Amino acid sequence: MRVAVIGGGPGGLYFAALAKRLSPEWEITLWERNARDDAFGFGVVFSDETLDGIAQADPAVFTAMSAEFARWSDIDVHHGGEVRTSGGHGFAAMDRNRLREILQKRCAELHVDVRYGTQAPPVEQLSADYDLVVAADGIRSATRETYAESFGPDLDERNCRYMWLSTDRVFEAFTFIVEERDFGVVQVHAYPYDDKRSTFIVEIAEDAWRRAGFEALADREFARGENDEESVRRCEQFLAEHLDGHRLIPNASKWIRFTTVRNASWCHQNVVLLGDAAHTAHFSIGSGTKLAMEDALALVASLHEHHSVAEALAAYEAERRPVVESTQRAAQASLEWFETIDRYTGQAPDQFAFNLLTRSRRVTYDNLRARDADFVTAVATASGGTATVPPMFRPARLGGLSLRNRVVVPPMATYTANAGVPGSFEQAQLTAQVLGGAGVVFAGMTAVSPDGRATSGCPGLYTGEQEAAWRAIVDAVRAVSDTPLGIQLTHAGRRGSTSVPGPDGVGLPLGGNGWPTLAASPLAWDEASPVPREATTEELRRVAQHFAEAAARARRAGFDALELQFGHGHLVSGFLSPLTNHRTDEYGGTLAGRLRFPLEVLSAVRAVWPDGKPLVVRISAADWAEGGTTEAEAVEICRALAAAGTDAVDVSTGEVVAHEQPRYGRSYQTPFADLIRNATGIPTIAVGAISSYDDANSIILAGRADLVAVGRAHLYDPLWTLHAAADQGYRDAAASWPGPWQAGSRKPPGPRADRVPPRLHLLRGAAALVHRRWQPEPVRPLPVTASC
Repeated sequence: MRVAVIGGGPGGLYFAALAKRLSPEWEITLWERNARDDAFGFGVVFSDETLDGIAQADPAVFTAMSAEFARWSDIDVHHGGEVRTSGGHGFAAMDRNRLREILQKRCAELHVDVRYGTQAPPVEQLSADYDLVVAADGIRSATRETYAESFGPDLDERNCRYMWLSTDRVFEAFTFIVEERDFGVVQVHAYPYDDKRSTFIVEIAEDAWRRAGFEALADREFARGENDEESVRRCEQFLAEHLDGHRLIPNASKWIRFTTVRNASWCHQNVVLLGDAAHTAHFSIGSGTKLAMEDALALVASLHEHHSVAEALAAYEAERRPVVESTQRAAQASLEWFETIDRYTGQAPDQFAFNLLTRSRRVTYDNLRARDADFVTAVATASGGTATVPPMFRPARLGGLSLRNRVVVPPMATYTANAGVPGSFEQAQLTAQVLGGAGVVFAGMTAVSPDGRATSGCPGLYTGEQEAAWRAIVDAVRAVSDTPLGIQLTHAGRRGSTSVPGPDGVGLPLGGNGWPTLAASPLAWDEASPVPREATTEELRRVAQHFAEAAARARRAGFDALELQFGHGHLVSGFLSPLTNHRTDEYGGTLAGRLRFPLEVLSAVRAVWPDGKPLVVRISAADWAEGGTTEAEAVEICRALAAAGTDAVDVSTGEVVAHEQPRYGRSYQTPFADLIRNATGIPTIAVGAISSYDDANSIILAGRADLVAVGRAHLYDPLWTLHAAADQGYRDAAASWPGPWQAGSRKPPGPRADRVPPRLHLLRGAAALVHRRWQPEPVRPLPVTASC
C-alpha cells in the first residue's frame, strides 16, 4: 500500500501513526503546509469513550497524552449574577499543540514520511500515484472542493459570531458564562487545558455583535495568523469580572461564524475525507479533534478488515456516518439553543442551568440525576417541585381543566369508523388509554363534514348518529376512569379522499371512488393527487359553521376538551402556509390575510364551546421546506390564536407539502414548542418522537413545554404512563392505578432477580467524587542552597 495523507493536524497524524503501526511495510507520506513547530489552536477535550479507544489502539500515544491531561468533573453555569454547579460529568483536556507534538513524535518513531512546510501535490496527481489518499485538510478542504460533485458538500454557515481565545486564568471546571449587556447577550465557553491556561470562546449573536461595535473593528481583511487585537481588548474589558485580573491570549484570533460541514459522500474513488473536511460539529458539544481521531481509528481498522480499498472506504463510511450524524444532531440542537439564548435569560438560575445542560438532548433528567442528584433536586425544588415527584407527574391546568399530570395522549387515527360512525375499536383504544394514567386523552382526526374526512375510515361528528356513538363511547369510558377525554376536529382539505394508509403510513388517492377536495388554492398534494377546488367565500363560511356544529356535538357528547387541527396540511393549515395559500383575496397574501380563515373558524367554535373547557389548537410551526412558515410567523400565528381564545397550542411541524425535508430525531419538534412558549408565554404541548419518560421529565423541568404528548409509545403500551411511574418508583395520585389492577402496580421482577451476589472485594473502593475541580499543584520554587 502506498498512502498519501493531506494535512498534518491531529487527525492526519493519528491516522498515519496507526496505519504504520499495524502495517510497517506500508509506504505512508504526509504533507503538512505549516512548519513542524507552528502553533495553532488552544485546548481540545476528549470523552472517556474516545480515550478508551485511543488506549486500545496505541498505548504509547495514550500514555503520552495522559501525562498532559487536565481532568475535572464539574460544569459551572454563570447566569444572573449567580453560579450553579453540576458535577459527575468527567472531562479530559490538553493543549492541542502538545497533542500534535506527541503525534509528530509517534510518526517519527514509526518512520512515517512527514513533509512539514510542504504543500501537498494536487489531489488528482496523488490519486493517480497512490493506492489511497486521505484528505485531512480541514474545514476549508481543497480536496472536497476539487471533487465537490462526488462529495456533495453542504456548508451551513450560522448566525452567531465567535472568537477562539485562551486565557492565563486557569478555570477549575467547564465554565459557561452568560451575561446580558446593553447590546445583548454574550456567552463564553471556557475550560482548562493545562496548569497555565484555559480555552476561552466568546460568542455573540450577529445583531448584538453589531450593536456592540465589533463590526467596525472587524471590517477589514486580516492576514493569515493575524489577530483582531482591538476586539480582543474589548472582550477583555467587558469580561474582566470573569477573568479575575488575567488576560485574554489570542492566536490567529478573529471573529468568525461557525460552519456546519456535511457531505453526501465521504469517498471519491480512492480519495477519502477525514475530520473537518468530512464533517463538523459545533464547539459547544464536542471537539473536532476528537471526531477526527475517531475517524482515523475507524478508517485504519476498516483498511485492515477488508480486502480492497473500495470495500474498506465503504465500510468506514457506513460505520462512522451514523456516529457522526448523531453527534451533529446533538450539536445542531446545542448550536440553535445558543443562537436563541435570549429566550431563556429570563429563567431563574437553577432552571436556566438545567436547560443549558440538557440543550442537546444527549444529557437528560435521569442522566443528570445519576451524575449529581443534589443538583437535580435543587432545580426541582427551585421550580416548585420536589425531589420525590418526577416533573412529568406534577399537576397542571389546561384552560379550566385540572390535570393530574403532564402527559397527553394525542389524537391518533384508527381508520376503523363506518360511514363516519365510531365503533368498538375506537371505544377499546380510548378505554385502554384512559386507564393508562395520562393526564388527558384525545380521540383523533374527527371530520366536521363528509368531504372533510381524510379517508373513508375516519370518524366524523356531523350527524346525529355519530354524536350518539361518541356519547356512548364517552359514557363507557367514564364508567371505568375519570381521566379527561378530548376530541380533535378537522377538515382534511386537499389531504382528503385517500385510502386507509398501509404499513408505510401513506394513503393513496381514491380517484373516481373518492369525493371532491377543497383547499385554500388549487394545488395538488403531489403528482398522483387530484387538484383540489379553491374554496369560495361561501364555502369557507359553511366550513366554519361545520366546525361550530361539530364542536357543539362534542360538547353534548360529553367531551372535556377540544382540539382543532390547524396543521399537517389539512384545510385550515393550507391557509396559514405561504406554500399552500396563493390567494389574492382577503384570505391570502400577508400573514394577517392568511390568518383570517383560521380565526373565523376559531371564533365560530369559541362561540359554542364552554369557557370552562379547554380549547386547544394544533399547528405546524414549520413546513420543513424553503419559503414556508418562518419561526417569526409561527410566533405571530400563536399570539393571534391565543388572543382569539385558544387555551394552549399543540405544536407540531410539517406534513404541509409533499416535498418537505424534516430533520427527524428524538423529540425533534420540541424546539418549536419551546420557541412558542418562551416567546409568547402561551401554554404549549410538545409532540413528536417523544417516547421516554426521561425526555418528558427533561422537557418539563427545562421549561420547554407545559405538557408532553406521547403518541406511538401509547400504541405500543397503552399503560405507558403508569409503567413510567413504576419504573421511576413513583406511587401517588398523579399515577393512580385502576383498582382492579392494583396487584400489578409494581414492576415485575426480571430474570435472576432473586440472586444476591456475594462480596468479592476485600476492601471497598472509594466512591467516585461527584465534584472534581481542576486544581493543579502550584509550581514549587527550588530550594536555595547556601554557598561557602
